[in-house]
Amino acid sequence: MRLRCAVLDDYQRVATEVADWSPVADLVDVVPYDTHFPDEDALAAALADADIVVTLRERVPFPGSLIARLPRLRLIVASGMRNSVIDYAAADAHGVTVCGTASSSTPPVELTWALLLGLARGLVQEANGVREGGPWQRTVGADLHGRRLGLLGLGKIGGRVAQVGLAFGMEVSAWSQNLTRERADEVGVELAPSKEELLRSADFVSVHLALGERTRGLLGPAELSLLKPTAYLVNTSRAAIVDQEALLAALHEGRIAGAGVDVFDTEPLPAGHPMRTAPRLLATPHLGYVSRANYATYYGQAVEAIQAYLAGSPVRRLPVSPGPGPASAPG
Repeated sequence: MRLRCAVLDDYQRVATEVADWSPVADLVDVVPYDTHFPDEDALAAALADADIVVTLRERVPFPGSLIARLPRLRLIVASGMRNSVIDYAAADAHGVTVCGTASSSTPPVELTWALLLGLARGLVQEANGVREGGPWQRTVGADLHGRRLGLLGLGKIGGRVAQVGLAFGMEVSAWSQNLTRERADEVGVELAPSKEELLRSADFVSVHLALGERTRGLLGPAELSLLKPTAYLVNTSRAAIVDQEALLAALHEGRIAGAGVDVFDTEPLPAGHPMRTAPRLLATPHLGYVSRANYATYYGQAVEAIQAYLAGSPVRRLPVSPGPGPASAPG
């Protein structure tokens, strides 16, 4: 009997184009879905006859309650090698193997700078003005050279963001609960004495922390109040690290110059969500890891994982034990 492989959240309809699925074509029917399922009931109905599921990053939770409703499910392939929204114990109890793929940190680094530069130079407003026949020049850009970039997190992604900031001639400082002076010296940035001092002194703040109990709500009303009125905040990590209501209030009241956000408390963002219309906000629909090269890796290695599983030798099994060194934020 042929197996059914559901590919979730293939919004751009590229899953079967960027990788060669022919190695499993004789055994597996690939069924991409280009829309997001709104709740567990809809997802369970769509996946009722799925033997394999390919899911991107942490977009779709797989709690034990869902896994229990999918009696045919035998393999989940999740892009990346860390996924906090899969119930691994439930998967194991129901005989479901979970595998991961490689993932490049380059795309979220590049998107971070796209947001930061877009904010600093008012690119959206100015480009819309040209296209719509509006005023010729409406904004005065914020300089990067000589300004301070404050990084919350200096792992794989944060470290590369820091290197770009240094290339722009920025002063770069970083802070996290576990950041050491040795790591800061390795990257060539200052170790901020505290989170509060980093926020007070920075002209641009960028978040590059993994979400956990210590980082959830790390930037709340008190912390956001420390930012300069001319400062910009960029978050390409996880929405829950920044208090969303506090951020919206700061934007509406003009207490910060602007924010660039790629992550939200609910995704996809509902039509009436206040983040869609907030002033001083440059928002993108969680594009951090969305690049052609990364997708070629995700789906190419998904095919490899399916082949290996069918051959009885699963590869890149999840979860994996955390390795040594600084953590990088998922995206």
